[in-house]
Amino acid sequence: MTLGSASHQLPGQPGRVNDGTGETRVELARDEARPACQQREGLGRDDLLTQVLSRENMAAAWKRVKANKGSAGVDGLTIEETAEHLKEHWSRVRKELIAGMYQPQAVRRVEIPKPTGGMRELGIPTVLDRLIQQALLQVLQPLIDPTFSEFSYGFRPGRSAHEAVLQAQRYVQEGFQVVVDVDLEKFFDRVNHDILMDRLAKRIADKAVLRLIRQYLQAGIMAGGGVMDRSEGTPQGGPLSPLLANVLLDEVDQDLQRRGHRFARYADDCNVYVRSQRAGERVLLSLRKLYAKLHLKVNEKKTEVGPVFGRKFLGYCLRRWTKGTVKIAVAPKALDMFKKRIRLITRRVGGKGMAQIAEQMRQYLLGWKSYFRLAQTPQTFKDLDSWTRHRLRAIQLKHWRTGTTVYSRLRALGANHELAAQIAGGAGHWWSHSEAGLNRVLTVKYFDALGIPRLT
Repeated sequence: MTLGSASHQLPGQPGRVNDGTGETRVELARDEARPACQQREGLGRDDLLTQVLSRENMAAAWKRVKANKGSAGVDGLTIEETAEHLKEHWSRVRKELIAGMYQPQAVRRVEIPKPTGGMRELGIPTVLDRLIQQALLQVLQPLIDPTFSEFSYGFRPGRSAHEAVLQAQRYVQEGFQVVVDVDLEKFFDRVNHDILMDRLAKRIADKAVLRLIRQYLQAGIMAGGGVMDRSEGTPQGGPLSPLLANVLLDEVDQDLQRRGHRFARYADDCNVYVRSQRAGERVLLSLRKLYAKLHLKVNEKKTEVGPVFGRKFLGYCLRRWTKGTVKIAVAPKALDMFKKRIRLITRRVGGKGMAQIAEQMRQYLLGWKSYFRLAQTPQTFKDLDSWTRHRLRAIQLKHWRTGTTVYSRLRALGANHELAAQIAGGAGHWWSHSEAGLNRVLTVKYFDALGIPRLT
């Protein structure tokens, strides 16, 4: 599972919704964090807590936390309730932060379904702790991000999964057509606090900030009514988690870059591109050692070395095309997940009206289309559009229920007597009749009017 799957906005499954500006928004570092950045002149890298707690930076952090919404943590306080709470208690909290006495509350453990099946654990900090983490992020990211490898694309300002996929395409087009596809075993559960803090201390000097971050790493986990201590790992769900993950994994990036390897990393999803199977095996052996130094373990069941074509990377795959070209396509697993989601939305039981179905379809299709816009296989999108409308026609017939209603509605939509009678006579056999000339009545424009977007 990649870090992208646990971002603040969970993917419009199966992919990560992307607006082209990068998962960590450019404006976050450019605008909202600007007051803190401006204050760096004269303060230096060892006075970061002053910048974090500045009025301008805290106001920008609150704006972001409020916009991200999210549920309450272990204290049960919503965003609105936290706002009221801080009117009375922020002065005390600020003094505790400055004195190094502030103690973050435990995170609330929740489980959400994975796109590929099973459950994923998230740790939800309180709104107050999300606010403080966001304020830290706005100051630390502009300092730390420029030190990262240029081939790291996940959760960085102005970078995105799309850039990682395009970089992979360039490598393969250049002839590096064997990939070392590395999967880390329980990455977030295995993050070693001492190693992470050592790497972080090499980038920032403010001991108060380092102490606060360690306190966040060591905050307990509330589960089953009790709080469990944590000696390793970092919970997915807090604003700081992606930056800290990049700090730890950048060591491997820098080593790969020094050795001249072609690679693209998105969070904990790293692909290295080589020319031969033997070269790939050597790289994998080296990677095992590099990750072991960080106390991270390669998941041998999911890590592979092999031909790149058809292999999934961030929901996409690459295909060999004519005249030696390489094209980007939607990975088969992502297509399966698309159909699974559409089937769920268009279930013919459940009591949802067509307006509700159309709204759910609109939200999902727009996000899916935006993320997979790199795909160079238009026929795939045409086929998905056709398949989706087939299901929608079936659900529309189901909603009309009786043959009499089906007949009258079809006639009102312009169907002739013979076609309307033929379809109405098969009431109850919704799926088989959803193609029997019905596409001449419930046309593409009919679904356009319902607000259901096309993929093509």
